[in-house]
Amino acid sequence: MRQEDPVATSAPVETAAMRRAIELAARGLGHTSPNPVVGCVVLDSAGRTAGEGWHQRAGGPHAEVHALQAAGERARGGTAVVTLEPCNHTGRTGPCAQALIDAGVARVVYAVSDPNPSATGGALTLAEAGIDVEGGLLADEAAAGNEAWLTSVLRGRPFVLWKYAATLDGRIAAADGTSRWISSPESRADVHRLRAAADAVIVGSGTARADDPQLGARVSGLADDAVSQPLRVVVDSSASAVKAGARVLDGTAPTLIAVAEDADAAHLEGLAPLVRLPRAPQGRGLSIPALLQALQARDVRSVLLEGGPTLAGAFLAAGAVDKVVGYLAPVLLGAGPSVVGDVGITTLTQALRLDVTDTDRLGPDLRITATVSHPATAGTRPWPITARAAKGSASALRPEEN
Repeated sequence: MRQEDPVATSAPVETAAMRRAIELAARGLGHTSPNPVVGCVVLDSAGRTAGEGWHQRAGGPHAEVHALQAAGERARGGTAVVTLEPCNHTGRTGPCAQALIDAGVARVVYAVSDPNPSATGGALTLAEAGIDVEGGLLADEAAAGNEAWLTSVLRGRPFVLWKYAATLDGRIAAADGTSRWISSPESRADVHRLRAAADAVIVGSGTARADDPQLGARVSGLADDAVSQPLRVVVDSSASAVKAGARVLDGTAPTLIAVAEDADAAHLEGLAPLVRLPRAPQGRGLSIPALLQALQARDVRSVLLEGGPTLAGAFLAAGAVDKVVGYLAPVLLGAGPSVVGDVGITTLTQALRLDVTDTDRLGPDLRITATVSHPATAGTRPWPITARAAKGSASALRPEEN
């Protein structure tokens, strides 16, 4: 397996095919969890596209299988370009490495090595079968599209995207509590897109009381049954915010209510499933790490945090926010609740500094997307990208793709 710079060694046609595979992988967002999203393009021996595919749903055929089926005999002697290292695991579907071998491909190029250390993956199997294997092509681009699954594997908790809408002076509501609508219809439609891509959406008791949110996803141009609905999670420590008739209990999507271990929640029995969690240190809310562990155990790999300033502050203080999407409206209020509550920061040197990755206009609003650097991975890629060369070394697989 090659260890050279993949950008330098891969042919332009393979780079173009990888970009296409990344586009294909994105079609699976919101449908494949707890699996990763994966795209694949098969080139024939002359470098022409012979087949395309993506992982469409958990338990269904993998991206490589779809692409090989589309390519047919044209795959023999050709190249498979795939966004994630082909698996070597038999679960509900067979191993993709063996499917590639059986199809007679001569070369496999993948973007990101699977980071799970608990099982063997396909790169070594492919190389031992005489197939030319190269890893790392457009790894950062492919990993960005698979950030939720990679975070879940590497950190043992769901990926957390915090979304908020605010005025230019950082207010999420007026002094009297009114907040509808600070952001534009275009921004609100974009939030529904984020919900549809997430496994769970979380709000706190304050938001549940003030807004009675429904938290479902509606995507323009798609029928309701074509939109994936997230698990709706209400963090209600004292079990006092959610009551019978709340919109979050309307049955359009599953709901989970997180309450403290010592809370009296008898009145919630039968309304929605409950999860009891320890309180946070100093008794302020629930333990965020415990909440995320409980969601991880329920196969939640990505979370959209829509809670108010108190819950957002708790997640930030716990180091449990990976990305931030802020919708800034050209509005000034001068007073009212701010975007985030107490994070435990007392001086400027402790400030959380983010890396802005995208800015865009949505109607009159400005959408800013930024990532949070975690101390353990600051300055480094949090995922492996190069092919493993040592014969007999442990390679990784996609354990959830079964």
